[in-house]
Amino acid sequence: MPSLAGGAAQGTGRFSAAERAAVAAIILIWGINNVAAKVATDVLPPLLVGGLRFAMALVLLAPFIRPPFPEPRRLLLIMLLAGPLHFSAVYLGFALSRNLSPYVVSLQLWIPMTAVFAWWLLGERMRPIAIAGLAIAMIGVTWMTLDPNGGADPPAILIGVAASAMWALATVLVRRTPGVKPLKMQALTALVAAPVLLGASAAFDTDIPGKLREATPLVWVALAWAGIVSSIAATALLFWLVQRREAGRVTPYLLLTPVVSCTLGVLLLGDAMSAQVVMGAAATLVGVAVVSLAERRAQAKELPTPT
Repeated sequence: MPSLAGGAAQGTGRFSAAERAAVAAIILIWGINNVAAKVATDVLPPLLVGGLRFAMALVLLAPFIRPPFPEPRRLLLIMLLAGPLHFSAVYLGFALSRNLSPYVVSLQLWIPMTAVFAWWLLGERMRPIAIAGLAIAMIGVTWMTLDPNGGADPPAILIGVAASAMWALATVLVRRTPGVKPLKMQALTALVAAPVLLGASAAFDTDIPGKLREATPLVWVALAWAGIVSSIAATALLFWLVQRREAGRVTPYLLLTPVVSCTLGVLLLGDAMSAQVVMGAAATLVGVAVVSLAERRAQAKELPTPT
């Protein structure tokens, strides 16, 4: 959840080659990360996967945990929402999903849901075009959920919707808590999430040592990808971008992330893609894009006119 507070003046020209490379790297990293999550949760319990991911991230992010800190109660709520609550749901969804594609698409609903929570909690205006985009996205998710060939996927998709709502709420709360750098936020989230998720796994999962012994090198690579490459490298790249550019110029490109995940899901995991799932996924992403572009235009109108 990158903060937009501070940073350099944001440019309005074309993206540079370095900026285009950063966008492409984030899309690729996050697209692969979804596949990695599915690989890991097919072998290890979801709570354990989440705990190990954050434990790996915490080892490298620990130096960023230093004062000053925001108001403790609000900070703890953000950490719980963005950490153990959100990711326990996310990894449970990965474990339950039969096909990766519909579930990954459902996780994109955090973008329109952020607009809803911003309207509710921050009093921001929700424009008719954004409402229309939200409706299109929800219709798309519903259409995927009702796919008769996806009998195992509706529970995962519904969990994805819930996970999106938690992430959206955490995002809005972060916007009310300016001045916290993304890597510091990631570090604080890992500090809360790692012990909570590992403790929950110890309490509820059985034969953890045996399951860890069953983990192949590929599973450990998948965990390292999530904990280090996705949590740290992609976040750093995203923060670098939004320091240079308006967030609304970057976000629409990130909607290509599910395309990478869905393609890899079909090629590597043998996902079945029915016409109904494809149409539902397309409608969802169109709706999300409409909301994202509506927010971008609204931000542009609110910028002061040069004198």
